[in-house]
Amino acid sequence: MTDVNRRYKGIFPVVPTTFDEQGALDLPSQLRAVDFMIDAGSDGLCILANFSEQFVLSDEERETLTTAILRHVAGRVPVIVTTTHYSSHVCAERSRRAQDQGAAMVMIMPPYHGATFRVPELGIHGFFQRVSDAIDIPIMIQDAPAAGTPLSAPFLARMATEIEQVAYFKIETAGAAQKLRDLIRLAGDAVEGPWDGEEAITLLADLDAGATGSMTGGGYADGIKPIVHDYLAGNREAAVERYNQWLPLINYENRQCGLLACKALMQEGGVIACEAPRHPIMPLSPETRAGLMDVARRLDPLVLRWGK
Repeated sequence: MTDVNRRYKGIFPVVPTTFDEQGALDLPSQLRAVDFMIDAGSDGLCILANFSEQFVLSDEERETLTTAILRHVAGRVPVIVTTTHYSSHVCAERSRRAQDQGAAMVMIMPPYHGATFRVPELGIHGFFQRVSDAIDIPIMIQDAPAAGTPLSAPFLARMATEIEQVAYFKIETAGAAQKLRDLIRLAGDAVEGPWDGEEAITLLADLDAGATGSMTGGGYADGIKPIVHDYLAGNREAAVERYNQWLPLINYENRQCGLLACKALMQEGGVIACEAPRHPIMPLSPETRAGLMDVARRLDPLVLRWGK
């Protein structure tokens, strides 16, 4: 597929789920977070991902968030909805519901549960086939260590060529760049979107390998978007310069803070009212949070100014 025909490319950051101090959903903050992320230049958004703390949400809360966010976005940018579940039936139902509500794509990890419940390739292929049969929008396979499920490049390529809606791949495993190269070589145009992830810690290598999109944290799309767009426009040197500038913050998020960085930045800048994760996830230590802010302030991202 030629680049001009790719439906989705660029930067699609993950939207954090916002809670109040008691752990209840904070919808006003949630919608402000979405508005900020669009203002920061996001090409699209992803909701209910692992970085959205999807694993601490009830089914009812998932429905509330999906409905509220998609209505609020109102087509301003495309939205990817994460519909991961162990059950093929439940994942297909979630995916169909997301499509009906206006999702542009669904993102799904292979089925897994706990430390030992895994599915062999035959079952994984059938899982994605059943989801594909239920919807008419693209599926992004999230190849992430959290699933504990090896997905080889040949197997991913086979699913891309054999399953209609499987067209996007977010690669977050070790050696991501080489896996992207292998996937593109094996599946060709069947891979509509080879994407980077993991907070952009491997972004430059992945762009060199052929990535056309990136799913990052949601705190500073204004910093990362120009890197991706410069690269895709053929200006690698500008992309390298910008990446080197923002890499300290990317590294601090990835290695020190994880999913807590985005909400800390948003709370600091007045985007959201409370940065607390939902228990049992523990908050950032004061020292780690201070380190994050020190790195961020040197770059002056929009997140620290948007709500003030």
